[in-house]
Amino acid sequence: MSGRPFGAAGAAESGASSDASRPGAHLLVVDDDERIRALLRRYLARSGFYVTGARDAAHARRLLEGLAFDLLIVDVMMPGEDGLSLVASLRPRIATPVLLLTARGAAQDRIRGLEAGADDYLAKPFEPRELLLRIHAILRRAAPPEPAPEPPRVLSLGEVRYDVARGELWRGEERIRLTATEGALLRVLAAAAHEPVDRATLLAELDDAQERAVDVQITRLRRKIEPDPKAPRYIQTVRGAGYMLTPD
Repeated sequence: MSGRPFGAAGAAESGASSDASRPGAHLLVVDDDERIRALLRRYLARSGFYVTGARDAAHARRLLEGLAFDLLIVDVMMPGEDGLSLVASLRPRIATPVLLLTARGAAQDRIRGLEAGADDYLAKPFEPRELLLRIHAILRRAAPPEPAPEPPRVLSLGEVRYDVARGELWRGEERIRLTATEGALLRVLAAAAHEPVDRATLLAELDDAQERAVDVQITRLRRKIEPDPKAPRYIQTVRGAGYMLTPD
């Protein structure tokens, strides 16, 4: 792109990017300058966004009544109701993030913008690439967190399977009986599958306070799980760290 900033004479019109943080996000650009509004719409559309323009605060309010937006880009210096007043009045009703654009870049002006409820503040003139980066950052912060993957309900241990939710060990249709202590140890190991669990953590599950008791219980578990308890595959000893369950 030409490198000429928006908000200056001969504002840049090109320079699309394909790395939008939320492809298809809908942006509302509120600016009384029709030329700047048109340039922003073209540039942001090329960058993968849906863009709607509003010529003033009143126009923006009408659009917000019928459309949902992912981000508002609002010019501060507009005739009539300015951007700060618009954002401050919207904040009690909507949580849509806001990026303010202004010709005033002093610290006090930025503070006023943030106090009004803006999420970020960009002084004119600005490089189009900087605008895009700020939009990406705001959308990433506003995006709902991805749900954590559900842990497996059943762990496969060769011919044996462990039902995590029920705390039951099965071989085919036959349930393998576990003592309360064995069940407690297996539950702890399963919760940290493929990660070492130290002896102190396992010892806390036992009534017997002797560390040797952990080794005894692990040996018993191996007899119920391992094809060859003397060469364990599924309950491994991690030297200096404890024990680790390694399901298939």
